[in-house]
Amino acid sequence: MQVDGQRFLADLHKLRSFGASGVGKGVVRPAYSEADSAARVWLAARMVEAGLRVETDAMGNLFGLAEGPSLLLGSHSDSQPEGGWLDGALGVIAALEVARSADVPVSVVSFQDEEGRFGVTTGSAVWSGQLDLAEADLLLDDSGIPLGQARQVVNDTGNVDPAQFTGFIEMHIEQGPVLDTTAEQIGVVSDIVGIRDMKITFQGQQNHAGTTPMHLRRDAFQAVSDFNHALTERFANVVTPATVWTIGHLSLHPNASSIVPGKAVFSMQWRDGDADRLGRMEQIILTLAQEVAQARGMEVSFGTMLGLEPVKMDARLRQALESSAETLAHGGWRVMPSGALHDATNVSQLMPVAMLFVPSIGGISHAFQEDTAEADLVLGLEVLAGAVAALHR
Repeated sequence: MQVDGQRFLADLHKLRSFGASGVGKGVVRPAYSEADSAARVWLAARMVEAGLRVETDAMGNLFGLAEGPSLLLGSHSDSQPEGGWLDGALGVIAALEVARSADVPVSVVSFQDEEGRFGVTTGSAVWSGQLDLAEADLLLDDSGIPLGQARQVVNDTGNVDPAQFTGFIEMHIEQGPVLDTTAEQIGVVSDIVGIRDMKITFQGQQNHAGTTPMHLRRDAFQAVSDFNHALTERFANVVTPATVWTIGHLSLHPNASSIVPGKAVFSMQWRDGDADRLGRMEQIILTLAQEVAQARGMEVSFGTMLGLEPVKMDARLRQALESSAETLAHGGWRVMPSGALHDATNVSQLMPVAMLFVPSIGGISHAFQEDTAEADLVLGLEVLAGAVAALHR
């Protein structure tokens, strides 16, 4: 299979133009935004040019379908609120290039809302049956907009039957420092960590910041501070060096400098490769939040628990990637886990899955500075194409 590296790079840069931030190669293309919708219209046209039949389901997942049973390749094309040009987009454009270069049936997908404006890999979660559409429609973004309202921009052509696909391979940037640090060019993923994500609310008492004595305050932000400070100690005998947890979003009400905040809503996310450990961490989080609320005379409530289980990659698909990596990047590749979450986790409930990584310069992702050397991008494409060709021999 002869892929066209320059055509592939040109399409990657074109996709970057939809929602270009004006800062380096940064992109602002959240799910269902104007930029995201425009990008999907352009992608659909490129799929048609490649001889694929285009379908879009109710969530906005965009498929370019080959005739008959086919291997599915792709990722997502939405971005973080301040995202890079390769996260997700790389996998979609690499899939497109392989599909139009292959003499075997290859289908392409760009899943919607992988970046979690409304949840965790929402588009592939609904498509794979892990999340009911009616339930998903009730999910709110950080501005309080429900998903059911946001997805009204979608031109729904009907559901896409997963039974037509023989497997799924997702190419992605590593989003971490391992390959860049070791000067290796390819990572073949062994497994994807599991994730849990929920919102926690402390309800205290809004009051005057000048006249309310410190010992009488029911300050919701101080409750968040107490919780965050104690969490590391509570986790000490449970987590491993590979375990991570993050409070990434905090909203205070009324968010004014002269008012003791009466309400704090924050995100709590944790990731690990062991499902049992994720469960033990959940119990620690719930118990600690309740203890902090009681100690400060507040109420605490918990939002919907979102999450995905750890997933091992399919042995046959992974072997094809490893063989292709050894041929094209001899001595310059490794097998490695994925600490980031990907649509492949959801798709694994329907079919065999595998993943391929290329380096992230400086280990930076989810930022405007995200980048990868173009030679590494093209090599990754060639490794993917080699694996696809081998799977059809």
